Amino acid sequence: MDLEASMRIAASGMKAQSARLRVTAENLANAQSTAQRPGGDPYRRKTISFEGRLDRALGVELVEVARRGVDRSEFPLRYDPGHPGADANGYVKLPNVNPLIELMDMREAQRSYEAGLNAQAQARAMLLKTLELLR
Repeated sequence: MDLEASMRIAASGMKAQSARLRVTAENLANAQSTAQRPGGDPYRRKTISFEGRLDRALGVELVEVARRGVDRSEFPLRYDPGHPGADANGYVKLPNVNPLIELMDMREAQRSYEAGLNAQAQARAMLLKTLELLR
């Protein structure tokens, strides 16, 4: 595998993890966003999935975002009859976002992104060393 292919693979992984970080950050930012009208739905957790794509020019498989979706799990309920989004029984639907899971996803995406940065740094260092030897 040549250095260009190594850098493209690392870059595609970094791009995918960057998208994952954005989705996770949005979920965390809206973890307390409830409906403002009675019986309305609160913020629904967003999801992201990846797939491999063959780059025929380089002969390597790159990662990219396959689709963005929403988590269809049930909304937890909290009894709060004074809330503007409470239903007739006084229950408010809460977002289906678990901050602990989002923080773990964020940490995993951050580490994967860092691994891509390190791979690119190594490929760049090898390229610079090759250029230095050729002088």
